[in-house]
Amino acid sequence: MLEGKKIILGISGSIAAYKSAALTRLFIKARAQVKVVMTNSAMEFITPLTLATLSKHPVLSHYIKNKAGEWNNHVELGLWADCMVIAPATANTLAKMANGNCDNFLIATYLSARCPVFVAPAMDLDMFAHGSTQNNIKSLQGFGNSIISPNNGELASGLIGLGRMAEPEEIFDCITTFFHSNNLLQNKRVLVTAGPTYEHIDPVRFVGNHSSGKMGFAIAEVFAAQGAHVTLITGPTHQQVQHSNIKRIDVTTASEMFEITTEVFAKSNIAIMSAAVADYTPEKVSIRKIKKQGDELLLKLKKTRDILKELGRLKTQKQILVGFALETDNEEDNAAKKLKEKNLDFIVLNSLKNKGAGFGFDTNQVNIIHKSGDKTSYGLKPKHEVAKDIVDEVVKLIHA
Repeated sequence: MLEGKKIILGISGSIAAYKSAALTRLFIKARAQVKVVMTNSAMEFITPLTLATLSKHPVLSHYIKNKAGEWNNHVELGLWADCMVIAPATANTLAKMANGNCDNFLIATYLSARCPVFVAPAMDLDMFAHGSTQNNIKSLQGFGNSIISPNNGELASGLIGLGRMAEPEEIFDCITTFFHSNNLLQNKRVLVTAGPTYEHIDPVRFVGNHSSGKMGFAIAEVFAAQGAHVTLITGPTHQQVQHSNIKRIDVTTASEMFEITTEVFAKSNIAIMSAAVADYTPEKVSIRKIKKQGDELLLKLKKTRDILKELGRLKTQKQILVGFALETDNEEDNAAKKLKEKNLDFIVLNSLKNKGAGFGFDTNQVNIIHKSGDKTSYGLKPKHEVAKDIVDEVVKLIHA
């Protein structure tokens, strides 16, 4: 699975650096190419000679690599890699990564890397639990990095708690799983909808909702990062596309989204319908601004065309269709009903009762319910992490 993959292994100054030798060996045995980048403090825990011997490449730690003044090109290195793994990542290194404090070759390489980045923290339990460290981890996740959670165990301080770097085998399995998913999604055509729709009342007013589009954009980015060709159909939002594999199409109304989505769906392998589409739209739209008259304004609404139901009707056995349900009452019953009625493979349920979940937040808390009846519940996470969970569920369906 890793044969021929190009991996940068970044090592910072932690006692856990001794594990990097075993991790390097696992990558090499899997026939990956490994280039090791170390900070100066990392060299106090494990020698560059050990890692150079195992990786079969010189260890990189400085911009200048010899007395002749040759330059180690961090930009070129960042472009070379298919994946970057920073293990161990100390509290100091996490802070530098989160804030762009580029004072060593490792951080310069990280800031130049265009590939997926995986970070394995290693530190004492109080350092890991500290609010500043947790904020830095949230920032890194917000940038699209993946955090390989530390384990609970005995630490160098003698204390026992959360902060022990994940074992080399765990990190190796995480990277292997990523590339396996990447292979399954390579060149798949994925349709994602995001954001709200605005239903016009007159030239200056509309009926809408509070959807920010953050969840849909995060899903699109994760699919694109794993090799899929993504068409993102979005209602009005301030969110921006980052990945070149994403084709963005902007719409305003539910009717516009219906027309374009049904057209794109016919050529899609996977469709994730995360947009908050209006169920009703004004029956008549005034071509002029409605002037204020009297104490009441009666607005007559008509039902919009049901995009998800139409896609469920059009869906073939070779397509995967995923819907969302945002509920306030009888959450699971309503989601299960929608799952069946719309012919979905699974539905992502979240509740407005959960603090930090729903519209406008950077976090979400979801349950994923499959048509088989299987359910997986997740805790509150950054939306990019929720997006990865959703994509992982899609990958499982493809693999099955």
